[in-house]
Amino acid sequence: MSNALSKISAALLAVVLLYLVPAVQSAQREEDYRALAAYNTLVRFADAVRNKGYLSASMYRDFVHELGAVGGEYKIELVHRHKKYHPEYSDPSDPDSFLGGFSIHYEDYYDHDILPLLFPEQAPAGASGRPRYEMEIGDYFTVTITGLERTPITVLNDFLYGAVKPGGWNAMNYGGMVLNEDY
Repeated sequence: MSNALSKISAALLAVVLLYLVPAVQSAQREEDYRALAAYNTLVRFADAVRNKGYLSASMYRDFVHELGAVGGEYKIELVHRHKKYHPEYSDPSDPDSFLGGFSIHYEDYYDHDILPLLFPEQAPAGASGRPRYEMEIGDYFTVTITGLERTPITVLNDFLYGAVKPGGWNAMNYGGMVLNEDY
């Protein structure tokens, strides 16, 4: 009896070592390559927007197309933080009470504010054929992408560990200060 049990456990161990371990390693490597390619695409797009100081419809379409070429489905979030200077007054109703300083505040604009300007339902009268979203030097622009699909490594991890996690990997974000106004 113990001889049969040891043969069965040895066969199961051999199956795990011969098939499951290489499958997990291959899936992890594929996931790493996909994440690296998505991050490189994210960095090129965000740096192009920051260096130009604007986001055009063609730049956004190219970014989405490159992410699609990487493979998978992604949620894209854009954030533009516009720098505003507010003069400081001891009495806001009296213009002569200026204290000689300014406070800096940021107004945030998100993808639901930006994308309708890039892809309008109807072109505004007198507008050029190339809509773009312009930013100023000193503003901040950040892009976040989140993988939405279940990749082979998540399926294998769910099988091995019994925990089902929704979606793919965690979000990646990249961005920084707008460096130029090239418009």
